[in-house]
Amino acid sequence: MAFELPQLDYNHDALEPHIDARTMEIHHGKHHAGYTAKLNAAIEGTDKENKSIKELMLTMDMSNGALRNNGGGYFNHCLFWKGMSPDGGGHPSGSLAEAIDRDFGSFENFKNAFSNAAATQFGSGWAWLCVHDGGKLEVCSSANQDNPLMPGIGCGGTPILGLDVWEHAYYLNYQNRRPDYIEAFFNVINWGQVQTEYDVNK
Repeated sequence: MAFELPQLDYNHDALEPHIDARTMEIHHGKHHAGYTAKLNAAIEGTDKENKSIKELMLTMDMSNGALRNNGGGYFNHCLFWKGMSPDGGGHPSGSLAEAIDRDFGSFENFKNAFSNAAATQFGSGWAWLCVHDGGKLEVCSSANQDNPLMPGIGCGGTPILGLDVWEHAYYLNYQNRRPDYIEAFFNVINWGQVQTEYDVNK
């Protein structure tokens, strides 16, 4: 079964002024669409055609560049879009907030750790909030389109929130000011969705 480009739950301009409409149009409609098409081409006619995207990540042959880059690009962006909302921002609540306080000491400590992971990722990559079996949270980063589900990458848990720090994610609006983009991201985080991801994967 071929993978499909997911539809966004909001309009391209819905995250402004934090993330601009033109960036959203290009990022979703061109970049993510490209990863989707190339992922389908990479698995066509192989025993991977009927695997879920998560199964593909967990069993990744890291020497298969086409599958690694495009499968990662597909999975990462699917999580990225769901993790944002026009009604986002603020703070998490419930069991996720309790886990953040337990594992980072406070929300501010988590924000600093996540922001630092995003800011210090050299070149293109991602910052992640991951959950391990049992509910422990961890922050890490990965290069290019790698993610922590892949063998030997980063936290080793399941990502429940991801921030794209490739330049195509922010350059039209923020140019080289990656820290400003990272700060803006916290105004659109969909904490309800992150809570759902936490509940499913802990």
